[in-house]
Amino acid sequence: MPENLLNYHLLNMFATYTYRIYSCFALLMLFASCSQTYKIEGTSSVAGIDGKKLFLKTLKDGEWVAVDSADVEHGLFKMSGPADTARMVALFINEENIMPLVLEKGKVELKIANGQLEAKGTPLNDRLYEFIRKRNDMEAAIGELDRKEARAILEGGDADEVHAQLEAEGTRLVKEMNDYVVQFISDNFTNVLGPSVFMMMCSTLPYPIITPTIEQLMKTAPMEFKADPMVKEFLEKAKENKTLIEEQQRLQENVANHGTAGKGVAAQ
Repeated sequence: MPENLLNYHLLNMFATYTYRIYSCFALLMLFASCSQTYKIEGTSSVAGIDGKKLFLKTLKDGEWVAVDSADVEHGLFKMSGPADTARMVALFINEENIMPLVLEKGKVELKIANGQLEAKGTPLNDRLYEFIRKRNDMEAAIGELDRKEARAILEGGDADEVHAQLEAEGTRLVKEMNDYVVQFISDNFTNVLGPSVFMMMCSTLPYPIITPTIEQLMKTAPMEFKADPMVKEFLEKAKENKTLIEEQQRLQENVANHGTAGKGVAAQ
C-alpha cells in the first residue's frame, strides 16, 4: 500500500475514533445534566390562590432571594431547574412564607390545602415532612393536656391530683419532643436539614443563647455543621450575649455589694 494512502486511512481511523469518544462523552454529560435537576409539580385547593404567582426563595445574607416562580392555573403549578446541590428553600405567596422544602434532584410533589402543606417524592423532603408531622402530633398532644385536665375535673376528679398527674405527663411529653428534635438534628448534621431544623428550634428562643440542649448538640456536632453560615452566626451571637449577661450580672453584684457595705458604715 502506498505511504500516502496508508496515512490517509490512519488519519480517517483516528478521526472516526475521536468522534465516537467525543459523542459518548457529550451524551454522558447530557445525561448527567438531565439527572441533576429538580422538578416540582404542585396542586392547590385553597380558594383565592388561582392566578397568583408562587415563588421559591432561599435565604441569602439574611434576605429571601427568589430562585424560581410559577403561576397557579386551575389549582396546578410547575417549576424546574438545575439542582447540583441540595439546598433549603421556602415557598412564598407574594411575601408570605407558607412552607419549607428542600430543592434537590428529582421530582417533588407539593400539596397546598386548608390545614395541610406537604412536600414529598425526594429523600430529604420525605424525611423533612415526616419530622414535621411527628413533631406536630407531639405538640398537639401537649396542647390537649389543658382540655384533658378540665374534663377530668368536670367528671369529679380531685383538682390537685389531676393537675399534678397531667403536669408530670406534660413534662414527659415536652422532654420526648425535645429529644426527638435533637436526635433529628444529630441524624442530619451533614445535610441541609440539620442546620435548618436547628435554626427552627433556635427561633423559639427570645434571643441567641447557648441552652443546655444546644450545648449538648455542639459536643457531638462535626465542624461541617458548625461552619454552616446560619449556625456559625447564631453561635457567635450567643457567645456575645453570654458575655454581656455575665458582665451585667457582675455589675449588679458589685452594686449590691457596695450598697450592703454602705449600709454597714452608716449603721456604725
